[in-house]
Order: sequence, then structure tokens, then C-alpha cells
Amino acid sequence: MAVSLLATSPMFHSAEAASNKGTKSRQHEVELRVMGTTDIHTHLYNYDYYKDMEVKDFGLAKTATLIKQAREEVPNTMLFDNGDLIQGNPLGDYKAKVDVLQPGEVHPVFQAMGLLDYDAATLGNHEFNYGLDFLDTVLEGAPFPYVSSNVFYDDGADNSKYYVKPFKIIKKKFKNKKGKNKVLRVGVTGVVTPQILQWDKAHLEGKVVTKDIVQSVEAIIPKMEKAGADIIIVLAHSGMGDVEYAEMEENATYDLTKIDGIDAIITGHNHLTFPGDFKDLPGVDAEKGTINGVPVVMPGNWGNNLGIMDLTLSKVKGDWKVTDSTTKLRNVKDVEPDPAILHAVKEAHEGTVNYVRTAVGTTKADIQSYFALVQDDPSVQIVTNAQRWYIEKQLKGTVDENTPILSAGAPFKAGGRNGADYYTFIPQGEIAIKNVADLYLYPNTVATVKVTGADVKEWLEMSAGQFKQVDPNNSSEQALINTDFPTYNYDVIDGVTYEIDITEPAKYNKDGVVMNEGANRIKNLAYNGEPMDLNQEFIVVTNNYRASGNFPGVRNKMDMELYPDENRQAIIDYILEQGEIDPSADGNWTFAPVTKSVNVTFDSSPNAVDTLPENGTIQYAGASQNGFAKYKLTLPTVE
Repeated sequence: MAVSLLATSPMFHSAEAASNKGTKSRQHEVELRVMGTTDIHTHLYNYDYYKDMEVKDFGLAKTATLIKQAREEVPNTMLFDNGDLIQGNPLGDYKAKVDVLQPGEVHPVFQAMGLLDYDAATLGNHEFNYGLDFLDTVLEGAPFPYVSSNVFYDDGADNSKYYVKPFKIIKKKFKNKKGKNKVLRVGVTGVVTPQILQWDKAHLEGKVVTKDIVQSVEAIIPKMEKAGADIIIVLAHSGMGDVEYAEMEENATYDLTKIDGIDAIITGHNHLTFPGDFKDLPGVDAEKGTINGVPVVMPGNWGNNLGIMDLTLSKVKGDWKVTDSTTKLRNVKDVEPDPAILHAVKEAHEGTVNYVRTAVGTTKADIQSYFALVQDDPSVQIVTNAQRWYIEKQLKGTVDENTPILSAGAPFKAGGRNGADYYTFIPQGEIAIKNVADLYLYPNTVATVKVTGADVKEWLEMSAGQFKQVDPNNSSEQALINTDFPTYNYDVIDGVTYEIDITEPAKYNKDGVVMNEGANRIKNLAYNGEPMDLNQEFIVVTNNYRASGNFPGVRNKMDMELYPDENRQAIIDYILEQGEIDPSADGNWTFAPVTKSVNVTFDSSPNAVDTLPENGTIQYAGASQNGFAKYKLTLPTVE
């Protein structure tokens, strides 16, 4: 009512009235800085355990320095984490598999984060990689509340019991613009990608269920408002997505920006940034960092950025509203790591370093992934060889002992959004656990699917979406790699031979949706030197993530088996048995010949120039953007 009087009564037109109005306005305005981290993936030290060296561009110890600096700049702050915290590098595996976290022990991630006064956090999909028992033990030591509104215990009935609390109302004193204390009730909820039930089916089936992100948040907001929330912040461990809403979709943050009652969103999951990426989406204000008017921040991954949303909160007709905001990212590259964080997790860090240096065998030649997207590659070949070796042992004496075994693997480290240093390089000689972890980044477990030859072809058609379409009649430079297609979805299937015709359009987009029904990129698909029998049954060994998913070719599986051993452990056991391995790729796939010579290029590491193939099919073509180098690929031509 006071605001209404001030706006209409002439007695307040004096300078004194204006001053009083300003005073009252300041009493009802609070500047709040909301900070966020996401996808830390146990990168606590600024240390690359695969290269066994310190780095400048990531690590929570460096983010901590930015957090402390940002707090000193303003009177009111809150700090949240958006998930994918306990898995992602060898330190995570060390505490889950080697120096196993015990009941009552505080996980190193919380030893570090406990020093930073986080207000709350949500669960990421990778929190579930080690199973619920381990996650429960981890969460017992959390120094801040966890919230998630779309993960429920599977009780076989209405599945209404939340795995963690669906929301938290945080009562906190803030300084208003007049410098007086003001108590606000900040409501926070969280969501995670529903696909955890596919990706970690072996751990989660019959234990928890997930529900749609958008519907879950819509259902919880009225409950938060009834509980007294003055403002509502959503921690969305979900990628940005697009303008079209689809139930149970993985990436739904954009959809959340359309929901009434949400005042700010911290998002993540796909290791991108906002502000920065997603400028082309409708409703994006890249300068202010809002989407459809809602402040949003996506702070990258591994602690490489601190997300900051500076919110102006004003009391309007009795309710607090965000009346202005600015969102930004601060990068860690130019700051020093916080010594308190380093000290807190020193024991776990040093244990991890010693662990990853343990030798398992030797290699006759260098192993590198610089050209894994353009030619059959030794870093993938070792994985597929080890997987086949593992399954051959498992199938002995079973009804499937004589079923042909194929093996699928993908180049996990092939540059892309993770930068020009994100490649595998293992020099000739000793192979240690750190090298195996570099070959296979994820704690996936071995899985098999039984499919037909026709399914194998569709599987490969999906993988071939890694490449852009090349016009053989175009003599100008043409980029080969579709950078929107995740390299971990570029499955090579060993045990068959095939060619990829990149002059045809891709049949599927990156999400496995048919875009060109009649496309046929996979040519001359053969098994044992004979054209593939599309009705023949095969066992394809892969990982639990792929086997439980909706990848074309996998969708029609007749059977699936999940095994207890990690793919990484299978590789370690394979190398231990072999003693010395030959990393040579068998060349089972190539690009199909083109009718005319074309100028096709791709980006890779500048270091790749020292590993160019002797046949001259790949040539250095100069520097490229963001630290990459450009290379020219000579495609075979029709004779």
C-alpha cells in the first residue's frame, strides 16, 4: 500500500518525500550474489592424473580462490553445487574402488567443499555410477543439504518417497541497500537427467525411479511457496535442450525457464557454458545472461569456471521478485589454487597419484588418439580387443559360446569441446593404470547385446553421424567433423569390415532421430570376408551405458547381459595377461572412395604433427582456432 500512495499522492513530490521514497525503496531491495559450480567430477586439485602433471585450467582448488574473491566484493552471497561431483577422474575411482570410503568417513569432495560454505547441492547423473550403497555413504558426510525433486525410491506402488529431500527453505540474513539486516527465505530444489535408470540400470533397477524434470519442478514449486519461499532457485543437472518440450527428455533447462515461479537456474551436465553457448536459442539475452527473462548460469566443468548471478531482489506488493540481474562466468586459468583446499585433500590426492602410477604391462608402440575420428585407431582397438577377450571367457560353456562376437568402442578423448589437449598419448614402453584410465575414462561396466546384422548396420549408421556431408563437386575446403556430435557416440564395431560414404547425408542426428530415411552411409559391410547376412545374430560387447540406452541398432536388441566388471578392469586384466601388447589398429573401417579429389580438413592437436601416418593420407595444414591445428585428409578416389 505504501508504494501505491507514494505513486499517487502529491504531498510526496517534495525533495523530502523523494528522499523518504528512496529510503523505503532501499529497505525493500537486496542485492544477492548467487554462485554456482557444476560437473566438478572429483577434479579437486589442479592436476591431470592421466598426464601426471599440474594444470592451470581446472580444479576446485582454483575455483575456491574465485569463490573467496567473489564473496569479498559484495555483502550477500549464496553458493550451490549442481552435481556430478564424486566421479570423473582417478581420484573418484580411488575412493570408490581402492581406498574405499568407509561409513563415517568424509569423502574428499566434502573435505574440500566443507571449507567453502556451500548452501545446498543437487545430484548429477554420475553420482549414481558407483551404486546407491556407495552414494548413501558419501551423502552421510555432506556438510550441506542435498535436494532433488525427480528421484524417488521404487516401492512398487506410487513411488512417492523422495530419495533425498525435494527442496530446502534456507532462512538467511542479508543486508538490504540501507545496510540493515533482512531475513529472506530462499527456496532451492534440484533435478537430474531421468536417464540415470538407463545408464546405471544395473545399480538402480528396482531401487529408484525418476520422473520428468519439468513436471517435477512444476509440482514442487507450489509446495515451496506454501513453505514460505521468497525466491526459488533451481539446480538443474540437465543440459540446455531446445525449444520443443518432450516428456522425460535429458536436456530440459530451456523448458524450465518457461515455468512461473522460478527466479534463477544453475544448470550443467553437458560441460558447456552460459553465458557463452546457446546464443541462437530464442529468448536468450547473452549480455545479461537470461533466458526468457530468467537468470541462468552454466559454469562449464571440472571447476574451470565459477558461475555468478547478481540478482536485485525487490519487494513488490508484498512479494520478493528478481527485478534486475547480471550473469557472468569467471575462469580459473589466471588464479592460484587455494592452499586450504589443497591441504584438505592432500592425502587422497597423493594416494591417487601413487595408484595411477602402478604398472600393468608394456606396449610395443605409441598409443594415441589424435586421428581416432578419421582412421581406425589404436586407442580404440585396444579397448575392443580387451572387451572381446573378456566376453569370450564369459561365454565359454554357455548357449552363446558359438555366437559371433563383435566389439564396440569409441574415442573418448578426441579434442572437441574439451580442448586441443584432450587426446590420449601413451608412449612406447610401460603402461600404468593412469594410461588405462586415459584410454577408458568412465567407470562403465561390460555389457552385451544380442542383435542382428541389420541392427549392426543401423548402429554404424548412427555412428556415421560424426561426419558432415562432403560434396565431391566442391573444390573448396570442406570441414569433415560434425562438432555437435559427441565423440563418445562414434562407435567403431570391430569384427566386421565396412566403409563410410560421407558423400551421402547422415541417416540420424546426434539424438538418434531419423533425419534422412533413405540415407545409406555404411557400404560393403562384411563379416568374415562375406557380405553381412542381415538376419544373422551377433553378440556385441559394449558398456552398460550403451546397452541400456536407445541408440539405433541397440533399440531392437533381443537380449542384454550386464556384467559386474568395469570395462577399464577388463582392459587392465587383458594387458596383465598379454604382458606386452601390440596397439596396431586392424583397419576394419575406412572411408568409401569419392568420385573426385576433395579438400577435406579436420582439427586435432598440434602435437599430432609428429605422428602423421607414413602413407601421407593426413597432412598438416596450419594452425586452427582455440589452440587446435588443422589437418588435411586425402580420401580414396574411385579408380
